[in-house]
Amino acid sequence: MSACVIGHITVKDAEKWAQYRAQVPATLAPWGAELLFRGQLADILDGRHAHTDTVVIRFPDRAAVDGWHDSAAYQALIPLRRQAADLDLLTFSDQ
Repeated sequence: MSACVIGHITVKDAEKWAQYRAQVPATLAPWGAELLFRGQLADILDGRHAHTDTVVIRFPDRAAVDGWHDSAAYQALIPLRRQAADLDLLTFSDQ
């Protein structure tokens, strides 16, 4: 059962965000993750949405998501991420 991490993002500091984004792929590789989509909001068709950017990352399973998020490599990036952007990070799994 695969799992996806979806990040809804509002960048506060573009330079720090670029530094963070450059380092994330190395943290994903050991967990078999694949970056599926990274883009900016084009339109809100219905409802409300607070963020301007989105990222979608697919993992082989939920255990890989947890392993990645809890890994020392990713945890080391969280302070930079918090300086760079406001982010809602969500996990979805196949049913």
